[in-house]
Amino acid sequence: MNRGFIIPIGGGEDRVRERRIHGRFVELSGGAGADIVVIPTASELETTGNDYNRIFRDLGAAQVDVLPITRRADCDNPRYLDMLDRASGIFLTGGNQLRLSTILGGTGIAQKIRRRNAAGATVAGTSAGASIMSEHMIAGGDSNSAPVEGAVSLAPGLGLTNAVIIDQHFTQRNRLGRLLAASSYNPFLIGLGIDEDTAAFIGPDGVFEVVGSGTVTVVDASGLTHSSMWEARAGQALTLLGLKVDVMGEGCRYDLIGRQAYPPDDHAAFCALPNGTGSRAKH
Repeated sequence: MNRGFIIPIGGGEDRVRERRIHGRFVELSGGAGADIVVIPTASELETTGNDYNRIFRDLGAAQVDVLPITRRADCDNPRYLDMLDRASGIFLTGGNQLRLSTILGGTGIAQKIRRRNAAGATVAGTSAGASIMSEHMIAGGDSNSAPVEGAVSLAPGLGLTNAVIIDQHFTQRNRLGRLLAASSYNPFLIGLGIDEDTAAFIGPDGVFEVVGSGTVTVVDASGLTHSSMWEARAGQALTLLGLKVDVMGEGCRYDLIGRQAYPPDDHAAFCALPNGTGSRAKH
């Protein structure tokens, strides 16, 4: 069985009108047969879990459960683990990613999320829930800043993917500088800067499609010819030469393995599948 989709969302998604990102998540999770588990741990608002419960039920999911995990001891609850065992879709809400990582990190819940995704379950997360999906998580840093040493702090994430590092609310909070700094720490990683009301639907073939009203900015640092990160003083502006940056709107696709972007109408590269995702099969 193929692993499930991973869907980082940049936050601020449309929850009222078309709800296209949520609708696609429900569809990939089984549509009318979807069994969805919402984990609102990142948020300190009591209404967050119930809000998403209502959205996914309105969109036709058969079953929606909310796991009220607020402390690490909750992660040992066998009932919660059983719910995840049967889940076809898992949704991590927004809030504070350090709250999310310090409560879930290294627990049975975190292990179960990884195993369910490997077994085919779809995992989506918005804002903080998007950042924690990668192995290396942006835990904080400066917005409205040039790439400087110390502009970003990193922490371990859930490890659903080791290919990317994710930042959210990207254009709205002018976070290009901190994503460039994060990418310079490990040029192997592809930086994804995801705007609000925008998502990257990452398929099991390593190809993602952009869905939503904003853009996904892709930073590929693998071709760096020079980086001053290793010798820069705290707060010093960085020199990064040889970066490749793609800015992708709705319908664009990106091959994380081949590190190549494709426009929405490039049918020579991808075939459209019934659910609107991309296939790496060539025509």
